[in-house]
Amino acid sequence: MISKRMTSGLRRTVTLTLTILCLAAPASFAQNTPTTSAETAKHLEHVEAGLLPAVIVKGDPHPGHSLQQRMEQLHVPGVSIAVIHHGAIEWAQGFGVVSLGGAPVTADTLFQAGSISKPVAALAALKLVQEGKLSLDTNINTELRSWKLPDAPEAKGKPVTLRELLTHTGGTTVHGFPGYASDAPVPTLVQVLNGEKPANTPAIRIATEPGTKWSYSGGGITIMQQMMIDTSNQPFPKLLHDMVLAPIGMTHSTYEQPLPAKLKPLAATPYQADGKPVPGGAHTYPEMAAAGLWTTASDLARYAIEVQRSLHGEANHVLSKETTRQMLIPSLGSWGLGVRVGGATTHPYFTHGGDDAGFEAIFVAYEEGGDGAVVMTNVQGGSLLAAEVVRSIAAEYGWPDFQPFIRTAVSVDSKIIADYVGTYQLDPERSLVFTLEDGNLVGQATGLPKVTLTPESPSEFFLPDNDTEIEFFKDAQGKVSYLVMHQKNAPDRKAMRK
Repeated sequence: MISKRMTSGLRRTVTLTLTILCLAAPASFAQNTPTTSAETAKHLEHVEAGLLPAVIVKGDPHPGHSLQQRMEQLHVPGVSIAVIHHGAIEWAQGFGVVSLGGAPVTADTLFQAGSISKPVAALAALKLVQEGKLSLDTNINTELRSWKLPDAPEAKGKPVTLRELLTHTGGTTVHGFPGYASDAPVPTLVQVLNGEKPANTPAIRIATEPGTKWSYSGGGITIMQQMMIDTSNQPFPKLLHDMVLAPIGMTHSTYEQPLPAKLKPLAATPYQADGKPVPGGAHTYPEMAAAGLWTTASDLARYAIEVQRSLHGEANHVLSKETTRQMLIPSLGSWGLGVRVGGATTHPYFTHGGDDAGFEAIFVAYEEGGDGAVVMTNVQGGSLLAAEVVRSIAAEYGWPDFQPFIRTAVSVDSKIIADYVGTYQLDPERSLVFTLEDGNLVGQATGLPKVTLTPESPSEFFLPDNDTEIEFFKDAQGKVSYLVMHQKNAPDRKAMRK
């Protein structure tokens, strides 16, 4: 249960309108007229009261919950939210507490950004490209001095480029990093790259032919970090402060690892999914470009605004309009240079999520119109709440994406459902297993927990927490032989029954 102090902390602790925010931000952020306080308060109230699930079943009279209800249900101690509207931060707000029994979260509370460190670091890498100090399309080994990426037969003679590292198409290994507990030895960056003790992740190497496949690789971004250090001859935190954080007004952010003692009183305490604090507090991430940013929701909103404005030539504190446009061109996996690009071609957005030990966050921002949002939490599993907050913001501000999916549930005889029981091979590594439990179809993908599906027709079922639909098909003899998985922004995927 959440303490009384935490419950009181759920009340609005800090509300910053654009007028207040502009006092501490570069002059360029003050060029938009702030929304009236009455309108802002109305927006905030609706967002706070209107959290929505990914799927709403038609006819459900009470599909939504308040932020306070969901924080209690999901055991989320603290949340920080910033909303961008018409190219400015309309409001930034803290909810809950920095630690159970502790002080309220404010708009200035520091959180670890996890993988959202990557798109911010990408700005600095692209700045170095813009200055001619790095190249997007040459062999990274020609620009690495302290370490070289070993060749591998899987590369088929192809070099890895910075463009491929930024788009996760370089074929490099190591998806992500767990960080190092406060009492654990911390490796150097070269030790991380080589997988040498005390590093707790394998060596970063080439596993697939560069440029042929999208595969998320924090390891690739860590190689980029070494490239930037070698090129600039500066410590990474100083390089990022000077090239990105200071120029765009991210005054409450740092890549220093571990967090300096003077900033620790401003930081939220990280929690595990079981509700216990992460032992020893926040982990240390020498993989700074991939996972090492400490920041606030407001500062990440400033990053998003800078990209939005740079794209239109209005505030090019770091990148030119041309470089920003190149950054947002999607390649394999719908990935630009450091960010994922989604949405319709007429109204695209850029986004990234983050996950460090005890911290989860997400940001999304539209290229046109100047809207977006940042949500940061201090608990493992907080991204579920963050997604619901984004949906509430999307509904309140009329975004074309991130709205709940409306489904119609029907009753299907369990005898029909029993025909779908079995294992379906999605790809060589993953399968979908369906069982009949209490008359319901229950599915489980490889490595994931079970989930109960809801029938939409005798052969179509939907998942309760995302846009996935499963449709079953029969062969000429009337036996179920395969399924097709439908998702809104992905191609259909077929899985044969084993």
